[in-house]
Amino acid sequence: VQLVESGGGSVQAGGSLRLSCAASGSTGTCRHMGWFRQAPGKGREGVAAIRSDSLITYVDSVRGRFTISQDNDKNTLYLQMNSLKPEDTAVYYCACGDNWYFALRAAQYNYWGQGTQVTVAS
Repeated sequence: VQLVESGGGSVQAGGSLRLSCAASGSTGTCRHMGWFRQAPGKGREGVAAIRSDSLITYVDSVRGRFTISQDNDKNTLYLQMNSLKPEDTAVYYCACGDNWYFALRAAQYNYWGQGTQVTVAS
C-alpha cells in the first residue's frame, strides 16, 4: 500500500486547510484509515480515524474542528481542518490499518505516508 499526503501549508490561526491522502496498491487490506500528527520534540499523536463502514473517532483536542472523510471510488482520505490553532502545527501523516481496536494508536497501523507540514501562525 502506498499513501501520499497533500494539502499542507501555512495559515493564520482560525484558518482552514484540507489534507488529502491518495492510496494505491493493495488498499483492500486497509480496514481503516487514520490521520496522525507529530510536532517537533513530541510523539506521534492520533488525530482521527475512519473505518470501512464509516465509523469515526477523533482525539478530543480536534473534535468539532476537524472532519475525516473518505472517497472510496477515488481511494482518497481527507481531513478538513477548521478553526486551526497554533498547537495544531505538526507534520500530518495518513496511515492504513487492519485492526480498529485502539484506532488512534500508531502501533495499530501498517502503512504510512511521508507526511505533509501544517503550520499555524498566531
